[in-house]
Amino acid sequence: MAPPTGPGRFTRFVRRASSEGKLVVQPRMGFGTVEHMRAGLDAVRDVDAATVGTITVDSYTRVNDHASALLALEKGADLNGFPLVAHGAAVTREVLAGIADDDFPVQVRHGSALPRELFEGLVAAGADATEGGPVSYCLPYSRVPLAQAVDAWAECCEMLAGISEPVHLESFGGCMLGQLCPPSLLISLSILEGLFFREHGLRDISVSYAQQTNQQQDIEAIHALRALAKEWLGDTDWHAVLYTYMGVYPRSRKGAYGLLEASARLAARSGTERLIVKTAVEASRIPSITENVDALERAARAAEREAVAEPAGIPDSGIYEEAQAIITHTLTLGSDVGKALVRAFALGHLDIPFCLHQDNANRCRARIDDRGRLTWADPAGVPIPRARDLARNRQRLTARGLLDMLSYNERRYDHPSRTSHPR
Repeated sequence: MAPPTGPGRFTRFVRRASSEGKLVVQPRMGFGTVEHMRAGLDAVRDVDAATVGTITVDSYTRVNDHASALLALEKGADLNGFPLVAHGAAVTREVLAGIADDDFPVQVRHGSALPRELFEGLVAAGADATEGGPVSYCLPYSRVPLAQAVDAWAECCEMLAGISEPVHLESFGGCMLGQLCPPSLLISLSILEGLFFREHGLRDISVSYAQQTNQQQDIEAIHALRALAKEWLGDTDWHAVLYTYMGVYPRSRKGAYGLLEASARLAARSGTERLIVKTAVEASRIPSITENVDALERAARAAEREAVAEPAGIPDSGIYEEAQAIITHTLTLGSDVGKALVRAFALGHLDIPFCLHQDNANRCRARIDDRGRLTWADPAGVPIPRARDLARNRQRLTARGLLDMLSYNERRYDHPSRTSHPR
């Protein structure tokens, strides 16, 4: 087949919504049965907002245990997502028939370090988009060696690049463990994965960032992400996607809604094109279709109330310079982006705080300061400006301090009057 010459319908839809001043809102939704999954897609399409659909796969499919997924279907057991490979491409195509179109594209979301079978299935089913990356779906979610994941993702990217209708690919690099990663590290990983996609033939991509603990810092981070995407990925069709906070979530409905609406306002203020939402029951269970719809509607309304304009006086704490330094240095370490990524992690020059994967050094540390900003406590081998000064002044992190940081947003939104900053 001839390679694609322009963006696919997923990107065309996002671009059209953005031109109309609308934030695209998207759930993280997946159900095991065909009937339930189809009902969820129907409900999301009917939301009074610019929405795209999501088919999130189950845990068995993420690790290529398709036999267990098929057995669960045969027994009528509950699954925490849609077993696309076990159902088969023909069944998935039937789920999408009559609903996925130019006005409602659908993305398959997964979490697989070795996604070849899943990619083959989603392409055969006619899905419009998927997501992940060689680092972002390896280190947090698997024990697969990073070099093996890089090779697998290179093959999968080339598979997508070889079909005539572009399948959009979104980097998950801006999320990683979901929390306690300094913004410049998230940004650099997202751009590096975007460069990896581009190197393997893809031109229809998105870069990501996850809401953290301070809105002003997040605004600075998203502006840095967009500036770097223009510089490094300017010859691709790219947009930015924001994730509602991916860490420990508020347990009260009021707190959960408050954090969700803050993420929608952040997306609107920063010019982000797409938002992945969370629901009011995120801390306790898998949300229902109704709860997903409620989250989409609340996010869309919150974004509409926020003026989509460049805020005056974007903060400048050096996030852009840090991310640029990490990207530039990493690319010197290999003859291609994949080799550079593997080498950077082997040297500890890329390093994810608190990530226990065997190919991650796990020496660098982050902290939440007295203004609620997520900062470097010790960059270890990560090559950022002022790294030596930060390392000399590193602060000892206690187990209590780590727990306080992990629950920071939960406490801030559930119990705002009692929130204190971690020490």
